[in-house]
Order: sequence, then structure tokens, then C-alpha cells
Amino acid sequence: MSRKDSKKFGHRRQGSIDLLEVMGVVRESSTETLAMPPVNNPLSFDYVLVAKNVDDESRELVRKRVQFIDALKNKNLQVKKMISDDKVFYGITAPSDVFDKYRYLLKVSDTCNWSCEQQGTVAQSTRIRLVDFILNHTSIENDGEFTSVDNDEYLPDLMKKNVFEAEFCLHEKKDQKELRTSWARWTACFQGQPISQVREYFGEKVALYYLWLGWYTFLLIPAAFIGVVVFLYGLSFYQTSPLIKEVCDSDTIMCPLCDKTCKVWQLSDTCTYAKLSRLFDNGGTVAFAMFMAVWATVFLEFWKRHRASYVSEWSVFDWCEEEEELILELLNDPEYDPEDDEHSYLCSTVVLILTTIMLLLIIGLTHALVVFRVIALFLFAEYSPWQFLKDNSSMAALMLGAVLHYIIITVMTRVNRIVAMKLCQIEKGNSLTAAERSFTVKMFIFQFFTLFSSLIYTAFFLGRINGHPGGYVRISGKWRLEECHPSGCLTDLFIQMSIIMVLKQIFNNVFEYTGPWCKSWLKRKQTGKQKRMCSRCCDEETSETKQGAELCENCKLLELNRNYTLNKVDSFSLFDEFLEMVIQFSFTTIFVAAFPLAPLLALLNNIIEIRLDAIKMVCLERRLVPKKTNDIGVWIDVLEAIGVFAVIANGLVIGITSDFIPRLVYRYHYGPCANSSSTDIDCMVGYINNTLSIARIDDENVRKDFQPTQLVTPDGVNVTHCSYKDYRNNEDFSFTPQFWFILAIRLGFIILFEHVVVIFKSVAGWFVPSSPLEVKNCRRRVKLKRLREELNGCTSRNITENFNCNTSEKGHYRTK
Repeated sequence: MSRKDSKKFGHRRQGSIDLLEVMGVVRESSTETLAMPPVNNPLSFDYVLVAKNVDDESRELVRKRVQFIDALKNKNLQVKKMISDDKVFYGITAPSDVFDKYRYLLKVSDTCNWSCEQQGTVAQSTRIRLVDFILNHTSIENDGEFTSVDNDEYLPDLMKKNVFEAEFCLHEKKDQKELRTSWARWTACFQGQPISQVREYFGEKVALYYLWLGWYTFLLIPAAFIGVVVFLYGLSFYQTSPLIKEVCDSDTIMCPLCDKTCKVWQLSDTCTYAKLSRLFDNGGTVAFAMFMAVWATVFLEFWKRHRASYVSEWSVFDWCEEEEELILELLNDPEYDPEDDEHSYLCSTVVLILTTIMLLLIIGLTHALVVFRVIALFLFAEYSPWQFLKDNSSMAALMLGAVLHYIIITVMTRVNRIVAMKLCQIEKGNSLTAAERSFTVKMFIFQFFTLFSSLIYTAFFLGRINGHPGGYVRISGKWRLEECHPSGCLTDLFIQMSIIMVLKQIFNNVFEYTGPWCKSWLKRKQTGKQKRMCSRCCDEETSETKQGAELCENCKLLELNRNYTLNKVDSFSLFDEFLEMVIQFSFTTIFVAAFPLAPLLALLNNIIEIRLDAIKMVCLERRLVPKKTNDIGVWIDVLEAIGVFAVIANGLVIGITSDFIPRLVYRYHYGPCANSSSTDIDCMVGYINNTLSIARIDDENVRKDFQPTQLVTPDGVNVTHCSYKDYRNNEDFSFTPQFWFILAIRLGFIILFEHVVVIFKSVAGWFVPSSPLEVKNCRRRVKLKRLREELNGCTSRNITENFNCNTSEKGHYRTK
């Protein structure tokens, strides 16, 4: 059969999906259609509520529990009560007419999808999603009447009051075992992901997250490779660079780095750090930063294509979340009357003010971190009992500040979530979509400022506002502001980023896996009694229950207890995973010019992260409620904003933080090659001395900043002058013309870099359409097929009506 015929008479999988499978990003079991999940009869219940088994039926909690169960029964939900020791399980099953109504409403709405074409039993993932919505939108009053006033108590309110202990949907053992075999295991780290199976079990929202994460991880491979090449490029000049040689052979005496205890030191003492800085502060960094900016655009544009292919295969391309929510509201309450959308300028103003205050608080923590490093530097240099710590007090303060910054990030993550939730409550969004979008944006902004405020200070302010010998800037007139590392400000940024990334990824992965595993292991010890009682239908992991078979009571209790002992999940479970990866994407792109190895660390982390998250979701946690969607939501806008900010940040890092521009200016304007055509002279000879200014000790202001004991070399020689890194006049400490010339070149480079990169990003975005033509053609054929069916059905109905009408008229005439 030709390709055209196959398109006409059968289904052909999207080419983008085939490409992902060839790349190893996904691993689909067959070439059959991915549109419709399998339809298995539920082995037990659609949803489960758990409460404590209390003997006193007159208690308020028991009364509310009975009221809520009665409210569910009034909505025709079937509720079965099962007692196991000190717990009561309420197994909830929805009747078939609920799903018949759902399919009909989808068919008559603008969001037709696979559900309206599904015949027979509804997929279990759909059953769970609908029952979950009904449960969370059922309310009671204290007097037992079911109304819809503001003082109603919904399931989340009852959970907070311990009326119910838990709510969850059940894992399906057969599908769970298949996922564990093909996906949720450590040995599958380098295999593609069965995205279709994930979608069938966890819904489209989880499947799109893993599809996005798999594609992001795959594209990190070229980024990590080029980052390593840039690193090796710097390593190739490790021994031969004239800059390193000049530092290591220098006998220049440098000014003390702190007050009282720090002494003058030789520039050659920083030989090791000069070699280290050369590994990431070299000519290749500029090209790599430009590459990563374009890489971010290519990543997002190709992601849009892959997403379009999958959601087209799943027949949810035209799905609308707001209309789906209306359908679910009608299923829950046929008399549902939506509230009109209203915008309150007062609420918006209050939220804006509170958000600004929160951001100022986060920035204030950054200032506190700066003060901490300044004081730590002073204490290490003056009171440390170890000479090594005294000699490296600046580095010790920087590293300790980075560790403290990580602790602040961990604490503020919880605080940011609470504040973001409160602000969303003030806004009072009229839909779940709007509330989720608002919360995501606020939470990301808070987290972004928490993580990057300190890095922004280190990159663009550290060492530029601390003054000079004889005019140092001090906190409270006592503690001198810290300076950049002697080998350059980029070294400080590199060290801080590496510490935060390594600590964050290692600790997050360790606690993310070991915590749920330990909790699950301890809870499994409590289900031994049910395991021994249940031997008729199934064993815990080995035997498989026949499809559609009914479990015995003991087996049902075993399954209920097994799912109950798993770790709790909520609406934030997937959000936390997305937030973690988007923050990592920020680290990988925004300051990549200072840390070329960031893509490599992200790649290694993500290879583990995919399987870690899979094992958690399948084996260690309760089943997530399947959610339908056709995109990753507002996260795509956040990622595009990060891509734009990355262009600005990397341009500023190269232009301001690194020494790339000063080296370039020296090579062509101030160095030995500026006015000479000789080829036997290295153009960078003398660059280090050119970047240093001299402070004379006979200056009265300089003598105030340094004590006499600080101006003695290790050989016991009293110095008459010392050097510091800056472009200042040796007499009055004013900026030299060279400083202003370099500043002008820096600003010009930033403007040029950003415009060139934006042009490349725009071309890349234009060159890669967000939706493949194959998807558009497929959607057009499907719509044509539906329209033709509707037309044929309409024509048949008209013929039938006309026939009936003519028959009745003839009978009428005969009667006459």
C-alpha cells in the first residue's frame, strides 16, 4: 500500500515521534496509534478515602464523615465501607452513566477528543480523574444540608480537621509491574522512556513532563560536549599562556586584602588560581555563551514540535482546559452556575505591593549574606587558630557564604511556597487554570530571586564598589567590603556556582530518594497480617489478577493497605519536579559563561533524575491523579523568559565580569603589538602589570587603612608601595583614560553581543516551525472525516424525516 493510501485508510505515527525513538529519547512498544489508552475494568475502586475507626458514633468528626459519604451517595457514587484494624476504608466507584454524560458533553463541545470516540468501558485514568473532581467539589454544612454557600466544608477542609486521614487512587498492579520493568528501574537509565505507557497510567500531564525532561536531557549532550571542549581549550594553554607565566614569575607586592592581620603578599602566590581561571575565562567562552543562547531557542522550538506530534497522536491538540473544567462542573452539579469573571484592582494592587515586599526581603537576605562574608573574612583573618585559614581567609569566607546561601535557598523554598499560596488566595482566581498559572509565576519569581540574587551581586557588583587603598568602602565604618579574588571576579562566580549546583543536585537527589524509600519500607512492615490472609487472588508482587476479575475482601484490604502505606502525593508533587528542572535550566543557561561545565553537571544529574522520579512515582508514592493537558502550561513562557535573560546575563558576564575585553583592548591598543608588526613578540606580554595600579605608603590616607605590621614582607622588608588591581592614577586614585576606554568597549561589546545573539535566536526560531506540517495535515484529515460523518448522518436523518412526512401525508389523503 502506498503512503498516500496508508494515510487514507490507516493510522501512521508522526515522524517526530519516530525521530525521538531513533534518538533514544522515547521507546514506544509498537507503531500502533497512541491516541486511546487501554480500557480495563477496574479491579476494585476508582478512589479511596481513609479515616480512623472510631467506636463513638456521636463524635463530631464521625458525624461529618457520615454527612460527606451521604453527599457522595446523593450524587449516585457507590461507596463501600471496609474496616481494617484501626482504619476505615471507603471505596468509591462511579456509575457508568457519569462517563456516558462525560463522553456526550465532550462530543458536543469544542474540545472533541478520544473520549467521545471511546466505546465500552472508560479508561481507568479517566475514571480516576472524574471521581477526584467530584470528591473535591462535594461539600457539607455543619447541619448536614448540602448547599453551596461560602461556609461549606469541602474534602480538603475535612482532611485538615482529620475527618479523613487520606485520599488516593489505587495503583493497578499489572500496569505498575509493566512500568517498573520497562521504565522505573536504575538499569534503564540509558534507555528511552515509554511515554505512551506513562500517559496511559499517569495521564497527559505527567507524560508531557517526562517527554520534556527526556528531550532536555538529550539536548544537554551537545551542550555538555562543547562545554568540555571549551574547558579543555583553556587547559591546553595551562602551561604555555604568557598571562599565567607572568603571574607565576611575578615579584610584584600586592596590598593587604583585609584589615589588621592580612599582610602584603606576592602576586605569584595566586599562580594556582590563575591557572584555574584560565580554564573557563578564555576566548572559547564567548563562542560557548553564544552557542548556549541559540541552543536554548532550538531546544524550545523543537520541544514545541515534539509536543505537537504527541498531543496530536493523543487527540488532545484542540483540548481546552477551561471547557473541560466546565464539563466536569456540570457532571458534579447539573445546576452549576459559573461566577462571572471580575477583576479587582484593589486585590491586584495589594498583591503587587506584597510581592514587591517579598522580593525586597529576598534581596535583603542577599545583603545579609554579603555582610556575613565580610564579617567572616575579618574573623578568619584575625582570630583563626590555623595559619592556613588566615592565609586563605578570603576563599574560606566565599565558600562558607556559598554553603550558607544553599541553606537559605532550602529554607526560603518553603517560605516562598506559603507566601505564593497566600497571594493566590488574595487574588481569588475564578478557575483552576488561572490559579495554577498565577501560583507558578509567583513561585518561580521568588525562587529565581532567592537563587540568583547572590550570584548577580557576585557577578556584577563584587569588587566594583569596595573602593581603593586610602578610600575603602566599609560597613558601619568598621568592616571593609570584600574584593574579587586576586585571579579575577569570574573565579568567585565560578566557585559559588559550582558549590551551589553540586550541593543542590547531590543533596536533592539523596533526600528525594532515601526519604520516600525509608518511609515506604517502614510502613510495609505493618501489612504482614493482610499478606498472610490473602492467598486466593494474588500475592504481593508475583501473581497477576485476571483482567476484570473481582478481588476477594482480604485481597482488597491488602491492596488498600499497600497503597495507603505508600508516601503521600499532592498537587505540588509534579510542580516541584518541574520547578527543580526549570531552576536547573536557569543555572545551565544564565551564567554559563562563568561555568562551562554546568551543562555536563546537569546532564549527569538528569540521567539519574529521570529514573529517580520514575521509581518514586511508580514504586514509592501513591498514584498521582491523572491530569489531562496538551502542553506544559505557563512553564513554556517561563523557559522563554529565561532564554532572553540568559542572553543579557551572559553578555554582561563576558563584557563586565570577565577579563576578555581588557585582554582584547590590551592586545590591539596598549600591548607590544599595538604599534609593531613584529611576529616574534607575544602580544600579551606585560598585560598583568598593565592591569595593576600602585598605592604609595607615604600617602596619609593609605597609612590609615593599613597598620605598619601589615606592610612587612615575609622576608622582613618594609614596603614603600603596593599594587592592587584597578585602572587608577597613582597620585590621586582617579580613573585613568584607559579605564574609560575599556568601559566604552565593554558597553559596545554588550550591545553587539546581545543584538547578534538575538538575531541568531530569531533565525533559529523562524527556521524551526512550532508544529510539523505532518501534524497539520493529520488534523485536517481527522476534521474532514468528522465533518463528513456529521454530514452523512445529517443527510440520513433528513431523508428519514422526509420519508416519514410523505408517508403521513399519503395516509391523510387516503383517509379523506
